[in-house]
Amino acid sequence: MTTTRDVFRVFFAHLKPYRLMYGFILTLITASQVVSIIAPLFYKKFFDLLASGGVNAETAASLRGFLLVIVGIHLIQWLFKSTSDLLSVNLTPKVMAGLEQSAFASLNGHSYTFFTNNFVGSLTRRIKRLSDAFDTINDAINWTFLPTSVLIIGSIIVLSQRSPIIAVGLLTWVFLYLLASVGFSVWKIKYDEPRSAADSAASAAIADALTNNTTIKLFSGSDHELNIFRATIERWRVAIVKSWRLGAGNEAIQWLLMIILEISVLLAAVRFWQQGLLTIGDFALLQSYLISVFMHVWDMGRTIRRCYEATANAKEMVEIMHTPHEIRDRRGAKEIKVKKGVITFRNVFFRYGKARLVLDGFNLTVKSKEKVALVGPSGAGKSTVVKLILRFHDIQKGKIIIDNQDIKKITQDSLRDAIAMVPQDPVLFHRSLMDNIRYGRREATDKEVISAATKAHCHEFISQLPDGYNTFVGERGIKLSGGERQRVAIARAILKDAPILILDEATSSLDSASEQLIQSALSELMKNKTTIVIAHRLSTILKMDRIVVVSGGKVVDQGTHSNLTKKVGIYKTLWEIQAGGFIQSLHYPVD
Repeated sequence: MTTTRDVFRVFFAHLKPYRLMYGFILTLITASQVVSIIAPLFYKKFFDLLASGGVNAETAASLRGFLLVIVGIHLIQWLFKSTSDLLSVNLTPKVMAGLEQSAFASLNGHSYTFFTNNFVGSLTRRIKRLSDAFDTINDAINWTFLPTSVLIIGSIIVLSQRSPIIAVGLLTWVFLYLLASVGFSVWKIKYDEPRSAADSAASAAIADALTNNTTIKLFSGSDHELNIFRATIERWRVAIVKSWRLGAGNEAIQWLLMIILEISVLLAAVRFWQQGLLTIGDFALLQSYLISVFMHVWDMGRTIRRCYEATANAKEMVEIMHTPHEIRDRRGAKEIKVKKGVITFRNVFFRYGKARLVLDGFNLTVKSKEKVALVGPSGAGKSTVVKLILRFHDIQKGKIIIDNQDIKKITQDSLRDAIAMVPQDPVLFHRSLMDNIRYGRREATDKEVISAATKAHCHEFISQLPDGYNTFVGERGIKLSGGERQRVAIARAILKDAPILILDEATSSLDSASEQLIQSALSELMKNKTTIVIAHRLSTILKMDRIVVVSGGKVVDQGTHSNLTKKVGIYKTLWEIQAGGFIQSLHYPVD
């Protein structure tokens, strides 16, 4: 369970590199507030002289002298305040940027499973809330808590010299007021956390609907989605109204307490004035301090509540940052050395969480530069095999070995650098085509990128675009067709030129004409590489050195296409279904 202390530890850790600058800023703010406490003392002298002195040149000169001193005090205060503002304006964004970078790095380090269980829109919102929460709390410390503390201490010290009773009364009132504000804010946080969660849920609902906008249109689901969002946003509305009502009620009570205090202090001052214990100037001193204390304390009460709300907002991201990454490199993990590219699954057991067993004693060896196709019914575990090679998940039992190196003992980055993959549904960055292809090898030259694109038959459609390789492809590559995205993914894999290649339905989005173009590129891509292919396209399967049949999380058969079609089994059944459907489609009557 993430606590407020956890949130502040994260903030302090990111503020620590700038501690000297931050300390200087706090010193300037303190000095500014100390100077502001001095000004009312000269207002007191000004009004005392005005009340007791005669109307003459000497008195007027003294009054002007007091005014000049007051102006000088305000200018000094302005200098300290302005300098601290300028320094804070430079410092705060640095810390906020550091927090967002840490949150971003923490999120990216989480596993494949983590991202399948969370909405991207909600995660994005949490990153911004973390930095915004620091901004809120930092402002509260710099411009509310510290100045208010200095003002209260200074005012009590000065007033105690004039009237200890008023000073003690004011101190008692401030203490009880702040104690009540803190207590109320701590009690109210149980309503702020559901409000924050409801806000995240609303963001997630928006992201989910916008991501699936095409599906919504295809199924005329606009009204249905609006109803879902209406219910989600209603929960948010109820939560925020409850939180705001509590805050408004608390502020009304606090305002009443301030009125009572002001009247009580002034009545006491009148009584002391009648006894000759206070002067007219003391009234100016009292009123000046009361107004300043009221403004600061009133703001402090609201600021305390905002800080607790900000802390509640930040907890969601801090909790993620404190959650250990599911897949981690071992201490002392080494970089993998791939010379042959032999892949071995040795008695591998794997299940997703508490779900059914997906791989049940899976054994397979892919030889160096061998081209192996994995086939089998849906849910057999083919895609899971690929994810485990990439170490998107850790297995519960057994070993996965590449060139005699257990992948659990090597770094994830080096493992994935040794593997190129073309997924079934490639997702592209909202960047240029040049940047998307170059992601396969980020130091590649433009010439090398264009060469890879040509081999993948991307160059033909890219060269026809108005901005060519500088064309931005839209979020997830939505501006391109499925076949074009797949060819870009193939170009990226060609550019990467890794010793191990994985093709997961790499031609599934291509029409027959495009597939013919790609087949030559894939043949070139697979040369001298250990290749694992998950495919249903017969043309791809036929070119494999070996076909491995997977069912129930195990290898149930393997061999060449010719051998497997002679046996009664899963492969022959799949082949007959596909080949039969293909033959029927050739003779299907056309109106």
